[in-house]
Amino acid sequence: MRPLKTARRVLPALLATMLLAGGVLVGQTATAEPAAAGAITCNIGKLKSDARKERDRAAKLRNLGATKEANKAIAKAEALEKRARQCADADNTSRPPFGK
Repeated sequence: MRPLKTARRVLPALLATMLLAGGVLVGQTATAEPAAAGAITCNIGKLKSDARKERDRAAKLRNLGATKEANKAIAKAEALEKRARQCADADNTSRPPFGK
């Protein structure tokens, strides 16, 4: 009797796992379309100009004595500059699709 109880528990669990792995119960997952070769994914110039504006705003806030707000503006400017660097690096190091 022991193997029969085990089979009653294991087989439905195994079947459910296989159906979930196949996507039958969840539904078809949406696939993202690949980006076109050489497409610009972010505007590096705009990111840099926004970072410059944030740095200027931070300088004004610091002169007014609002150091917390100035530090937040500087952090935002650094994040924008980092994103611009990431985009530039991605554009410079991306490889064309295989076979082209």
